[in-house]
Amino acid sequence: MIEFTKVEEVFLQSIEEARIATSHADIPHVKPVSFIYYDGIIFIATDYQTRTFKNVKINPKASITIDVYEYGKHKAVCIQGKVEILEKEQEFIQIYKMFEKKFAWVRNEPWKENEAPFLKIIATNKTSWGLK
Repeated sequence: MIEFTKVEEVFLQSIEEARIATSHADIPHVKPVSFIYYDGIIFIATDYQTRTFKNVKINPKASITIDVYEYGKHKAVCIQGKVEILEKEQEFIQIYKMFEKKFAWVRNEPWKENEAPFLKIIATNKTSWGLK
């Protein structure tokens, strides 16, 4: 597993939105997502019907970009990694509680185990820029 610097970790914990890239049949797919950075791992909430979920079932590799753009002050962390799917049990419950605490949309439309999964992105490569 790739380790993040303290500056990267602070940045990743301060942002709520990212863009995830997956692919199927050599066709890239990119979409915005809400995420949580916890213990060196990125977690994303998704639904079973999404193209992203279908893609990672076939190809468990993904890339995610977390960034803030200001003219001349672009900050970003780009991560490539392996995706695991969390649908139930203790790790699912732990991550769900974090999402529930952080995001009003989770509190407004709650779900249970096996109703919607989390994608767990374990970094195999990363790059960052603009962070101080």
